[in-house]
Amino acid sequence: MNPNELKLNYPLGKTLPEPGHAMNIADGVRWIRMPLPFALDHINLWLLRDRIDGREGWTIVDCGVSREPVKVLWEELFKNALDGLPVLRVLVTHMHPDHVGLAHWLCERWGVPLWMSMTDFAIARLWSRQPATTQGDGGSGGGAGGHVAVRHFMRHGLSDPETQDKIRERGRYYPSLVPDMPESFHRIMNGDRIDVGGREWEVIVGYGHAPEHVSLYSETQQILISGDMVLPRISTNVSVFDFEPDSNPLPLYLNSLRDFDHLPADTLVLPSHGRPFTGLHERIAQQLSHHAERLEEVLQACSKPTTAGEIVPIMFQRELDAHQLTFAMGEALAHLHALWYEGKLKREVGSDDLIRFIRV
Repeated sequence: MNPNELKLNYPLGKTLPEPGHAMNIADGVRWIRMPLPFALDHINLWLLRDRIDGREGWTIVDCGVSREPVKVLWEELFKNALDGLPVLRVLVTHMHPDHVGLAHWLCERWGVPLWMSMTDFAIARLWSRQPATTQGDGGSGGGAGGHVAVRHFMRHGLSDPETQDKIRERGRYYPSLVPDMPESFHRIMNGDRIDVGGREWEVIVGYGHAPEHVSLYSETQQILISGDMVLPRISTNVSVFDFEPDSNPLPLYLNSLRDFDHLPADTLVLPSHGRPFTGLHERIAQQLSHHAERLEEVLQACSKPTTAGEIVPIMFQRELDAHQLTFAMGEALAHLHALWYEGKLKREVGSDDLIRFIRV
């Protein structure tokens, strides 16, 4: 464990759910772990015991990516983890592929509605139906690939042709993991209180990581399903991508973290990656400190005109694959933009058409 992790508490120790099985976390709350085809190799999903219109069953929170092995694991779970009861609804925290990828399949499989924020539903539905282009790469892979992403990152200093080709080839990244979305959904909004089996879950919407990210808090059980907003080991990715090239997501994310301030110190946090933990306020303080340090590093690095590509090795001092590099470039830009919008940096476009930032 890294030093920050040592300041958190893991009530379940190192115990993890077995593939195709669910682990009881609390009364009516079960933990599922599904594989991911990335360096970040897993996602945590949740089962909540529910009752809707007199029917007993379960709500699924988040879905996993659309891959046949994941569907096989879900079918195993349906046999051994639901106590013979049906799924009554699917609730998705946000539109990233590991969370929404199998939403359509699950909703069709059980004939149930999808509950989700409007912005994230709309984007997921749009990107999942992205047509192929004459380049054959889908055009844009939802910020993480395609020729549009390459053009965006090239202007910010991504110069290696081999890496450009790898990112260009990822133009079908999003629809390959989210091949379809339900035709309709039930909208979730900030401040909603959702009855799940007689227990109330407060909706806390956060920004910066996804357009309209939903976290869920049960006051009765003092449990927070944090999604990707608060993770115990890694930092939540906050990026500027090609579809909103002038965005300023980092202050949105940092301000959203303060919306958890009212939760009790001993809240059990159920994150999308890593293990359930307590120490929510400690972890938020760590994240605020982490980004403050990163902002200072970036500011110091911009004593001369600097591209986002030149910031990446300062912020990420390790080898990155093409998938990781797209998010590293996006995160470097997020820090540059935060300082730019704050007036601490100015932005320049050179004669080579590259965008650089320099300290004011």
